[in-house]
Amino acid sequence: MTRVPRARRLLGAVLLPLLLLTGGCVGMPESGPVVGAGVGDEVDADTGGVPAIDARAPQEGQSATEVVRGFLDAMQAWPRELTTAKEYLSSDVAATWNPDGLVTYVEAQPPQSTSSDRVSLRLAGADRLDTRGAFQGALSSYESILQFSLTTEDDQLRITNPPADLVVPQTWFEARYDQLALYFLAPGGDVLVPEPVFVADDDKLASTLIAGLVAGPDDERAARSLLPPDVSLELSVPVSDDGTAAIELTGEATALTPTENAQMLAQLAWTLRQDPDIEAFTLSIGGQRIRLADGEDRIPVDAGARLDPTGYQASSLLYGLRDGLLVSGTPGSLDPVDGPFGQSDLGARSVAVDLRGERAAEVTGGGTTVLTGPVRGDEDVVTTLQDATDLAAPAWDHSDRLWLLDRTADGAEIRWSRGRRGSVVEVPGITGEQVKSFLVSRDGTRLVAVVRLARSDEVRVARLRQDQRGRVVGASRARALEPQEAPGRIVDLAWRTATTIAVLNRLSPASGKVSTIGVDGAPTGLAGITTTLGGATSLAGSPVPEQVVYAVTGSGLVDLSVAVRGPQVLDEGVTYVGYVG
Repeated sequence: MTRVPRARRLLGAVLLPLLLLTGGCVGMPESGPVVGAGVGDEVDADTGGVPAIDARAPQEGQSATEVVRGFLDAMQAWPRELTTAKEYLSSDVAATWNPDGLVTYVEAQPPQSTSSDRVSLRLAGADRLDTRGAFQGALSSYESILQFSLTTEDDQLRITNPPADLVVPQTWFEARYDQLALYFLAPGGDVLVPEPVFVADDDKLASTLIAGLVAGPDDERAARSLLPPDVSLELSVPVSDDGTAAIELTGEATALTPTENAQMLAQLAWTLRQDPDIEAFTLSIGGQRIRLADGEDRIPVDAGARLDPTGYQASSLLYGLRDGLLVSGTPGSLDPVDGPFGQSDLGARSVAVDLRGERAAEVTGGGTTVLTGPVRGDEDVVTTLQDATDLAAPAWDHSDRLWLLDRTADGAEIRWSRGRRGSVVEVPGITGEQVKSFLVSRDGTRLVAVVRLARSDEVRVARLRQDQRGRVVGASRARALEPQEAPGRIVDLAWRTATTIAVLNRLSPASGKVSTIGVDGAPTGLAGITTTLGGATSLAGSPVPEQVVYAVTGSGLVDLSVAVRGPQVLDEGVTYVGYVG
């Protein structure tokens, strides 16, 4: 995942005073308990380009609602610190209060006293992040009501039950946090798996990323870590002037093979490369310096290229069907491949090409048959599946597994195939449902499907689980993603990055809207695509951020990454187009 450049922070800095005033009734940077220090004011720590905010301590004689308001405002201190917020708590609670996660809200109802020592307020549009910054979804109506109890200490009211999470306005959050990723390994260890997290853009960024990585993945059947299980981060990760991050972990190093050692270091390299200030890192575990096989202990952050979750040396070409022939190239220049699919019309209605652009799978026979064969060369085409009912467009992952979804009379059936091996996979929440289309992430750990409901469609995401030999052993229950648009019909979806999806929603028979959503359900904000256009029938997208996401229309391909668009000519007769995977 590419990190949003700091230039975006300048926008946040300009907007901040207004955003705080409109983010509910809690932020008052000019006269309330929080004071904006301003971009130009001297501060000791990196503020990430947004104004520092100094929290104000409680004042004598404040009412219960004023204490609660002051506490909520003090949680917005920037750079992050909780010392002042704790001054609003009773002494015994202040000694132990350490927020687990973070709650963001769009609006907050002004605090209301329900008695002399109780105050409540309701949050609107509230979402929760866990300790690592992973998006957990919306709070329920019950969870959105904060109720505070207060006691009297030294004649001053103090809070006795602060929330378990830091509670901040969405606008405050968006100006200070980016969605990046922690990189773990697929259970087979042959590819990295990005797990999206929100992290604060401050001088603790490297420390926050490493702490999240050390904590490990949520589901070890979908991703695992080779960092020793009982280590912890030694205070912080300092970054020297030459861009070297020094990681010191307490605990004992685990005996690893050279391959496993390189895989563990690749986890760190891919995670730290998202910080533009870091060029390399060193790692010590329990005082033991960890080195590469050649003895080098300063590891560049571009190490581990072979474990690229979007596919090592994956083809960047577009592939499609023109007059029934498999074609490849660039927009306006799609030519038949020289393999069997490019020489004969086999009646294909959809096609998928593996990540290296070497093999293709075509759905033929009106959706009942899958043929596979080489993209180039004269090897024969073979029948991989026949007598299916209504196959969706297939997908390949990095290990050359071909994923198929058959829309049977009993609903969706999902299976994978690799060579002569393969099996049906039960995916709760997708298997047996009416599914319009599906995607599989190139790392082979996520399955995304458009499920057709009575009046609208729903995007659901499940984790595909493997054992440490890389064999598919099952799937998690699919989770519905909160729609970015009003519920309606979905025309198509495509990868935007390794952790985000572009969704084409139908607005009317002639128009649609493309929006972006994270695989964790988190909104993507300014980093995502949001646009309306007419005549779009499908999307062509890739998890590689540098590759263009296109909307396919009757007149050509529309580049969705630019503001001013004109359709690029698409060769006449093209009926299907997409990237590898």
